[in-house]
Amino acid sequence: MNLSATLILAFGMSMDAFAASIGKGATLHKPLFREALRTGLIFGGIEAVTPLIGWSLGLMASQYLLEWDHWVAFTLLGCLGARMVIGGLRQQADSVPRPGQHSLRVLVATAIATSLDAMAVGVGLAFLEVNILHTAMIIGMATMIMTTMGMLLGRFIGPLLGKKAEIIGGAILIGIGCNILYSHFGRAVLPGL
Repeated sequence: MNLSATLILAFGMSMDAFAASIGKGATLHKPLFREALRTGLIFGGIEAVTPLIGWSLGLMASQYLLEWDHWVAFTLLGCLGARMVIGGLRQQADSVPRPGQHSLRVLVATAIATSLDAMAVGVGLAFLEVNILHTAMIIGMATMIMTTMGMLLGRFIGPLLGKKAEIIGGAILIGIGCNILYSHFGRAVLPGL
């Protein structure tokens, strides 16, 4: 795989993390660049590791992994999104100020959920002649850049949305999970597409 194909793959893989980070940035009270970079590093690091895991699993038993990855991603994103929606609905106007950063646990869970597709790609890369370390580093860097930008974009969207930002952010996560599930079943029903 050449560099341009790797870059296209990397930025394509980072789109769901980008969408999730916009929602995460919108739910915070004016997140600083430091928080955006922290989020980008967490998402990028996890997104770089998951293709390596998928590549390793692909060498061993790809069929078993591919049968369950979409359900795991759907469940994680659905639970995180539902938690955000419920939290946003419970908030009273001006009752609780928005936090300045997300907990490490929430960021890691979201990053894992949005990076399971990278694991599936890693499984596919096990059957191609690629430098997996090089590819994984590019995927991680692209995700770090896109997630950091998404958090900063969310900073400007958050004040416009007010208390609805958490509800919309949760809906985005649920939508990403549903899209992953839909994409899987769309391939299963229409294997030529």
